[in-house]
Amino acid sequence: MILNRLKPMLAVAGLLAASVLPAQPTSPKEHFGFNIGDDYHLANYSQTEAYFTKLAGESDRLKLVDIGGTEEGRRQYMMIVSSPANLANVERYREISAKMARAEDLTEEEAKALATEGKPVVWIDGGLHSTEVVAMHQLIEITWLLASRNDEETLRILDDVIILLGHANPDGQELVSDWYMRRDMPEDRIVDRIPRLYQKYIGHDNNRDFMMMNMKETTNLAKVFYLEWFPQIIYNHHQTAPAGTVIASAPYRDPFSYNYDPLVMMQLDQLGGAMSARWSAENKPGYTQKEGSVFSVWYNGGLRTTGYFHNITGILTEIIGSPTPMQIPLVPERLIPSSKNPQPISPRTWHFQESIDYSITANYAVLNYASRHGDELLMNMYRMGRNSIERGSKDTWTISPSRVDAMVAQQKADAKKREEAANGQPDLLAGHFSSGIDPKYYDQFLKTPETRDPRGFIIPSDQADFPTAVAFVNTLIKSGIKVHRATSAFTVAGKSYPSGSYVVKTAQAFRPYVMDAFQPQDYPNDFAYEGGPPTPPYDAAGWTIAYQMGIKFDRVLDGFEGPFATIPYGQLQTPPAGKVEAGAAGYLVSHRVNNSFILTNRLLKAGAEVYWLEDGVKGDAMFGPGAVYIPASAAAKSVIETAAKDLGISTKAVASKPAGRMMKLSAPRIALWDTYGGSMPSGWIRWILEQFEFPEFNLLFAQEIDAGNLKDKYDVIILPTGSIPVPEGMPGPRRRGWGRDPKPEEIPAEFRPWLGSITAEKSIPALKAFVEAGGTIVTTGTGANIAYHLGVPLHNGLTEIKSDGSEDLLPAAKFYVPGSILEVAVNPSTPLAWGMEDSATIFYDNDPAFKLSPASVAAGVKPAVWFDSKTPLKSGWAWGQGYLLDTSTALTAPVGQGHLHLLSTQVTFRAQTHGTYKLFMNGIFLSTAQTLD
Repeated sequence: MILNRLKPMLAVAGLLAASVLPAQPTSPKEHFGFNIGDDYHLANYSQTEAYFTKLAGESDRLKLVDIGGTEEGRRQYMMIVSSPANLANVERYREISAKMARAEDLTEEEAKALATEGKPVVWIDGGLHSTEVVAMHQLIEITWLLASRNDEETLRILDDVIILLGHANPDGQELVSDWYMRRDMPEDRIVDRIPRLYQKYIGHDNNRDFMMMNMKETTNLAKVFYLEWFPQIIYNHHQTAPAGTVIASAPYRDPFSYNYDPLVMMQLDQLGGAMSARWSAENKPGYTQKEGSVFSVWYNGGLRTTGYFHNITGILTEIIGSPTPMQIPLVPERLIPSSKNPQPISPRTWHFQESIDYSITANYAVLNYASRHGDELLMNMYRMGRNSIERGSKDTWTISPSRVDAMVAQQKADAKKREEAANGQPDLLAGHFSSGIDPKYYDQFLKTPETRDPRGFIIPSDQADFPTAVAFVNTLIKSGIKVHRATSAFTVAGKSYPSGSYVVKTAQAFRPYVMDAFQPQDYPNDFAYEGGPPTPPYDAAGWTIAYQMGIKFDRVLDGFEGPFATIPYGQLQTPPAGKVEAGAAGYLVSHRVNNSFILTNRLLKAGAEVYWLEDGVKGDAMFGPGAVYIPASAAAKSVIETAAKDLGISTKAVASKPAGRMMKLSAPRIALWDTYGGSMPSGWIRWILEQFEFPEFNLLFAQEIDAGNLKDKYDVIILPTGSIPVPEGMPGPRRRGWGRDPKPEEIPAEFRPWLGSITAEKSIPALKAFVEAGGTIVTTGTGANIAYHLGVPLHNGLTEIKSDGSEDLLPAAKFYVPGSILEVAVNPSTPLAWGMEDSATIFYDNDPAFKLSPASVAAGVKPAVWFDSKTPLKSGWAWGQGYLLDTSTALTAPVGQGHLHLLSTQVTFRAQTHGTYKLFMNGIFLSTAQTLD
């Protein structure tokens, strides 16, 4: 608990209180040697950590708390800031915040009393995106100001508010600040073009991980937010603002999730208004809001956006700024005042200090709002929690765009029938209802019994890959969701479930998150104008975690009870120990369990033999094609017994060596493409490979590819999305990436071998030689463009012939699928898809989709996954989805003695897509699998 972590700090506080504290805590200038905001100066994390430690020892307003380790092994800290009296009673205020957030067993009167007694909790962070250096440095400055200022407003805020100042990415600050400060001449210093990702694995995507919490830093922060402190406000600092402005803030543009409590949105608008008003009051022009920026409140996965699904008001600001002076450009459309640009700013030179000042103003606006509305913030959090509990306890309906569209379509069809029945006379009912259409359609289409919101979800423990289901449950638990586990078998709605099944009821405070995790997102059709291009979502349009992870679950529409034990909040689950059956010949393990890949890697490392049975075991669905056969040995026994305990792996005894063809596996030598500056898709894959305990692998840069002789070093090369452009003359994007490649002389010599990109002149011939010599290439997303370069007879299925006879990609006005979940058909008898069922859900983001031809079949191309429906959308937004029919997104193509495993969707996307991991990992192991008769 947080109390245990605070006890040492509180003990220190007592000692400090008994001694004489410095009259004024050490200033940034005294510690760093420069003022925060001085041009050409940045502080690194080592210096910042030392400063925070020093301030906490000097001020009775501060308590420094270690919230966990980072991916690179540093410590991540949070500063608790308030008056000395509040800090002496801080555990009580944390307890009140938790009670109000969970809203359990509290009457309205009890909640009001707690709201009066309690203090609102406000989180302010910095440094999440480390090249956005304003954010981290304003955090240093606001810590100093709150520790040292004695003006009336600051003292009132300290008396009224519990402030949590959190460092979001220590590793990145060290990298970026050292990178900037490495040059002696200040004018030569640059923040950008760093050599690698500023978060060890995922860089900028660290603000896309708060739904899954894969990274250590994300898990640390989620624990603070959803298991310990439950802040009423989360303020997440970023940069940069749109050209011609200084800072973008709330209110944000539509759409917002239909699962939110509307109070979240109202408080968000109020906070945004408080910030804008303060900037204006202090004559700080240049702020923008609403459609003035791209930011919306739809996505679940960002530091501030995931908070909305927990009844927390999350604020994001994006500000300009650099330690190197910059220019505000002249943007004509930003010069006229409007609701999205209330107080324009003129073009001018801009200094780092000004960005710090704007950020401090914003912080004080938020803290002042919390000070003056503290009891209201606490009470509203309670009311939102109670609203969720009540909604989950009765019949409710969530109205979404597709359902409204269906209702309107039916009304129009009915009106047309009436006109036809009246021999073409006008429909007498048309225009009769001033509100639009007959209200009867509301109940007939939007409140039918079968479209009710579920009262809960059941995750059966007898599903084929239950360990992955447990991993899904842990994402809920880490996010503060109440989960139950069945202590014995039970029956609900006529269906029987085994003991150990998990139950997630919607009658809980964080119901919006529960609904979002299990239910599809329904993004509205959003176009700039009729017939025009779509307006891109802020991020993904659909992401339903249960779909992405391939979890089997049931929606229960009526209230239900059973032998359910409540799992304590935050208590992570482990898969039940597997049952180990050992036969004279060895063991069988299901290919349907993702953890079987971890087991395979452990066995190969231990020197045990591992085989895949090509036809599986007849009559046993758990051991279908690709079933894992492990001959009996002392090494295998030890590994399997351990895996049964920590991976939930079960085995079936094999009395004699299985008949039929099988593949013998060996540890592949793996190369993973990367690039100077770091690739986020590559970084996610690197993390996944480590989690599944693949043998050590190398990062492969363009210069090494160009040098050739790749087959001498590697068995399989992984080409993630973004690695391979389409060939010249073919429709499609040439290249994706951030900024420009630096020149060799701009960077230290140690990083120069990382420079370069895939070229048709050098890289493609080297990759072709690798495959023809027996190598394997596994792709994700646009990495599948390698097929075109190597002459595989495939065609892009998402093109059209223009009036001039040329071929081009379908325009977005005809086809647009921005990060959504689609359903596909699967051939589980194909090695690439072993372990999968005959259908699956995939994450799709305007990715390549291939059309096969007779020439493809003649060349030996074998599809494993394809679209067999004109309406594959399961969650998100898919405009023109019918174009995907009969296109393939996972296939195998022979090239010389080797193979391409073309996975043209992002089957490893942000380590969320556990349901399609098998496609990726099968492709890796097939690179060294030797077929035996």
